[in-house]
Order: sequence, then structure tokens, then C-alpha cells
Amino acid sequence: MLPLLQTALELGLISSLTVLALFLSYSMLNVCDLSTDGCFTLGATVGAVVAISGHPYLSIIAAMAAGVMSGFVTAFLQTKMGVDSLLAGIIMNTALYSVNIGIMGGSSLLNMNKTPTVFSKLHSVFEKTPVAETNKLIIATTAVTAVAAFLYLFLKTRIGLAIRATGNNPEMVRSSSINPATTTIVGLCVSGSFTALSGCLLAQSQKSVNIDIGSGMVTIALASLLIGSTFIRSRRMGLRIAGTIVGAFVFRLVYTIALRFNMPAYMLKLVSSVIVILAISGPYLKSRYPELARRLEKKKC
Repeated sequence: MLPLLQTALELGLISSLTVLALFLSYSMLNVCDLSTDGCFTLGATVGAVVAISGHPYLSIIAAMAAGVMSGFVTAFLQTKMGVDSLLAGIIMNTALYSVNIGIMGGSSLLNMNKTPTVFSKLHSVFEKTPVAETNKLIIATTAVTAVAAFLYLFLKTRIGLAIRATGNNPEMVRSSSINPATTTIVGLCVSGSFTALSGCLLAQSQKSVNIDIGSGMVTIALASLLIGSTFIRSRRMGLRIAGTIVGAFVFRLVYTIALRFNMPAYMLKLVSSVIVILAISGPYLKSRYPELARRLEKKKC
């Protein structure tokens, strides 16, 4: 049971970086960024290529820089080219498929079994200590803590408050002499860097990258975001950010349990979709329950 929880916690923490990205773009900026899958894979491929070249630590920076570029292009399409936000995400996601294949040298798979990664580097440091087997958990926790703290502080800055205001009322922001295009670009660039970091860490954790590593990440992140908001209902920013991390862990725990029951791999996408449906419809059904109960009582009478 303990290895199961540790695996779910490791994967939940790594994927929570993507959930934090979606929290910024979707919850704060009110932009549904459908380029998440491609950006996640971009971070994984860039990070893998740089790590394979012998620079595991530099791979983190390179992956995040690639995520910033992805977010910038997506935002540019929306703000400067007049492309609808949903369509811009789809276009970017499609384009990134070819970009990612090109980064991988025309291959759809990169093997990193003999490649030094940030995880293997830390494992060698703690090799003879009691925490040697928790190196993945330590790195994931450190990354999530740093990103969550940055996001919390960032949203309290002037540009962060402008981003939140843009998501609530872009017309009011425009009347306050703040350009909504600028806030959208900044928000999606930061969001893209989080998503790419998540992909980079997952690739180095799994010691391999395939072109479909980011497939369905937007669904997973959305489900985790909704689950987190259900578990922790608060208007305080710190608790909302913590809720997204909790949601990512809960989602991965359910996912991991499904795997332990020998569920076929092709069924996992269905599991993700069911979890999303339950997360979205749960609060609505809960609000409708009193009315349904009254109707049942009337029928009994």
C-alpha cells in the first residue's frame, strides 16, 4: 500500500505543475488553453534532448524556456492575430506535434536509460542514506513548492492582479489603461513554463519520452483542478493553490488504483473522462439533490 501511495504522490506532484498552469490560465485569466498537451510534450522532448547531451540541470531551464515560447505564440495568435482562444490552442497543439518530432530528430521515442537526470544525480548524493529511494519525491516536492510559492507571490504583484482582473472583466482593465493583450501574453507564458517543467520532470522520471507523453494532459489537469476546488472550497489564494495540488494527488491515486486492478491501458482515457464528468457534475447534482428528494417524497405521498 505504501509504494502505491508513494507512486501516486510522485506522479500527482509532477502533474500538479500542469494543474497550477491551468489554474493560472483557466481560473485566473479565464482562457481555456488547449495547447497544454503539446506544451507538455515540448517540455519533455526539449528536456530529454538537453539531458542526453549531458546537461541534466540545464534541461530544466531549457524546457521552461521552450514552454514560455509556446505560451507566447499561443497568446500572440489570440491577442494580435484575432484567433479565438480555443482555436489558437488547437492550432498550437497541432503545430507542436511536428515541432516535437523535429526536436526528437524525426523519431517518436527517446530512450534515456543511460542518461544522467536530475533524479539520478540526487539518488547518487543520497545513495547510502534512508531517503535514497525517495529522491523522486524530494525533487517533485521541491519543484511544486517553489512553483506554488512563486505563483502565490506572482498573483499578488501588480501584473498578477492585472491578470486576475483581466479574467474577471477585461473591459474594466482596458478602461484602467492596462492592456489586456499584455496580461494575456504574460499569463500564458508563465503558464507554459509550468506545463513544460511538468513534462520535463515526468520524462526524466520515466527515463523515456514518446510523442504521446502529453496526450490527455489537459483533461487530467482539468479534472485535478475541479477535484481540488471540491475538496478545498475557499476564496483565499493560498488555499486555492493548495487545492489544485491536492486534486492532482487524488486524481493520480484513483488512476494508480485503476492500474493495480489490471485495467487495460486503453481504458485509462475513459477513466480520465469519467473522473472529469464526476468532478464537473458532482456539485450540480449535489445542489439538485434537495429538489429531487422533495419530488420523491411527493410521489410517495
